[in-house]
Amino acid sequence: MPPPLMPLVVRDLTYVAGGKAILDGVSLRLETGARTVILGPNGAGKSVLLRLCHGLLEPSAGHIRWGVLDPATARSRQSMVFQRPVLLRRSVAANIEHVLKVKGVARARRLPMVTEALAGAGLASLARQPARTLSGGEQQRLAIARARVTAPDVLLLDEPTSSLDPDATRAVEELIRAIEAAGTKIIMTTHDLGQAHRLADEVLFLNRGRLLEHSPAAEFFRRPRDPLAARFLSGSLLT
Repeated sequence: MPPPLMPLVVRDLTYVAGGKAILDGVSLRLETGARTVILGPNGAGKSVLLRLCHGLLEPSAGHIRWGVLDPATARSRQSMVFQRPVLLRRSVAANIEHVLKVKGVARARRLPMVTEALAGAGLASLARQPARTLSGGEQQRLAIARARVTAPDVLLLDEPTSSLDPDATRAVEELIRAIEAAGTKIIMTTHDLGQAHRLADEVLFLNRGRLLEHSPAAEFFRRPRDPLAARFLSGSLLT
């Protein structure tokens, strides 16, 4: 049995770009079995933290550790979906099949896996449609289905419903819940308080590159420990 990917341990993580500290000394530990929501205002450093954890950026200082795995192995057992999904100029089905081909899945196994992935995302009727002609919500569900098809241990989602309407947001959130229920750890960013209420089991609250609070969601929303978190929850603009 392969060693587990979790816990994710981050120590004194700093990321500097253009002479500015985007993240400043962030430390945290995440375990399996809970939907983790990284919450905070725009510009807090949420997306950068997610990209660092996925190995897309190199830290300026500090370290990131997934279980006892080396970085390449750890990354191979994760998938990440960006705020604006990047889809291939192919059909909906071909976008998912391409991932399976790259992963070395035998041709005979690909079709049933593609069919199951599209059905799970509510996209089966659109299988032959060019992916880039889908609506915004459909594109995001396709990106998530594509990320899910290889059965990652962890799925990282960066503002997965930004700019989507309520119906599209609801469909994406239902898909996220289904993926988590099937055993994949969810770590996602949002600045949407309503979404955090609906999806979070635990909350990491970031502001100006610093992790100010890490609490169970019920505790965070009932009585945040950090004054800036309390102001954010009250609707105040943080500067």
